[in-house]
This record gives sequence, C-alpha cells and structure tokens, in this order.
Amino acid sequence: FFDVLSFCRQRPHIVPFMLTTVAEARDAQKSIQGAAIRTPLVRLNVLENETECGAKVFLKLENVQPIGAFKIRGAANAIAHIPSEELSKGIFTASAGNMAQGVAWRARELGVKATIIVPETAPEAKLSAISRLGASIIKVPFEIWWNTFQTRSYPGLEGAFVHAFDDPHVMAGNGTIALEILEDLPDVEAVILPWGGGGLACGVGAIIKALRPECKVYAAEVASGAPLAASLEAGSPQIVDFQPSFVDGIGSKTVFSQMLERAKLVIDGVL
Repeated sequence: FFDVLSFCRQRPHIVPFMLTTVAEARDAQKSIQGAAIRTPLVRLNVLENETECGAKVFLKLENVQPIGAFKIRGAANAIAHIPSEELSKGIFTASAGNMAQGVAWRARELGVKATIIVPETAPEAKLSAISRLGASIIKVPFEIWWNTFQTRSYPGLEGAFVHAFDDPHVMAGNGTIALEILEDLPDVEAVILPWGGGGLACGVGAIIKALRPECKVYAAEVASGAPLAASLEAGSPQIVDFQPSFVDGIGSKTVFSQMLERAKLVIDGVL
C-alpha cells in the first residue's frame, strides 16, 4: 500500500492534486471543534430589486471567528493532523496576516512554538495581533515570502510547515464553511469567494459542487493582482502585474499549478 500523504510529507515540495471530499470536510468539523466556531449566515439588508441581478444576498460572517477570519478553520485542521513528535519541534507558516493568526492562536492553545514569515507589506495591525498571540515574526521581501510557499521551508527553521492554502487539511477545514452554508441555505444558487491562493475557493467550491452541483461558484480577485482570471483563460498559470493594496489578504502575481487545476473543476467564473 502506497501512502501518498506520508510520501509527500517526507518530500515537502510534492503535494498531490486532489479535491476536498465531503468526508474530509465532515472530519474537519470534528477536528476544529473548540478552535473555530460555527458562524452565522445573515441576510444583507437590501431588497431584491435593489441588487443588479434581483437576488437575495447573504453574508457568511467569518469575521466573528476568534481571530476575525476564516483561516482558523484550516489552521486548526492542519495542525490537528501533524504528528505529535513533529509538532513538538514547532510550526511555521508564510502569511500576510490571517493564516498567521490562525496558526499562532492554535499554537498558543497547544503550547508549541510558532514562527511566521511575513511580507514587508504586511499591515502593522496584523503584525501586532500575531505578536500578541505569542508567535515570532520574520519579515522578508515579497519574493522571498512567495518562495516560502513554493519550497515549504525557510532557512534555519525546524518543525512543521502549515501552508496557507495548498494543503488538503487546510482546504478541508475551509470546506466546513460550505457544509454550514448548505445547512442554513439549502437552495443557495451562487457563492462568491475571495481568491488569494485558492484554499478558500477550492475548499468551499469542492464541497458545494459535491452536494449541490447546480450552485454556481465564483472567485473574486482584486484588480491589482488578478492571476486566476488570466490563468483560467490561458489554461495554464500566468504571471500578471501585481501591486500590493489595502486588500492585503488576497492578490498575487500568479497561481500555483495544482490550485489552478482544482479551480478548473469547481470555479464557474471570476469576478
């Protein structure tokens, strides 16, 4: 029997391409209990005739999570799957702020060391939040930060690397959002998700398509860094002009090839 995930853990540059399954998302629901909360789905206070498409609009309030963002779901689920011996050496991640806080929060709860690689453009408010949670911060130029996502390593750091988006357990944790949406709004017709690295859109999109395939899934990018639209149109990862903006959680110069392949299967369009 060939254990793909164990093989990839021993070779951190290799990650299998797979879509999150409903079973994985349901398992994640159990793993993140006590770390993430079930967030409300609320009707936006506008009438159907006040929207361009005449639709009822609902908001999934992930801002009420302990760290103020959905990233706690994926971080908690990924960390729950790290072997204890490896976890004892510490954990680290590359993040502009939200995954950093998710990893730092969970590390503090477990009593393990957390180190965060952040880009020089990371906002001070998020850096302060990371520090309050007890994590160490290494600030690097954008190119070095981006390279950390690709190599899943950083010179001098030991322990387990928690990838902010291209990780099966992170995407399964994100997929719990879809389970909650479908429980609260079974007849949902379309879901719009921000695209940064793709972990949220692909994790949620995979579960939506598995349980309600007629529902449309759209990714939303910022104009200052929108590689997904260009890559989907070309059929392969494209490099685009990228300018950091106040929308610091999303926007980049390109997409990972395996994230693009997932997007081709679950994303119906880009906004």
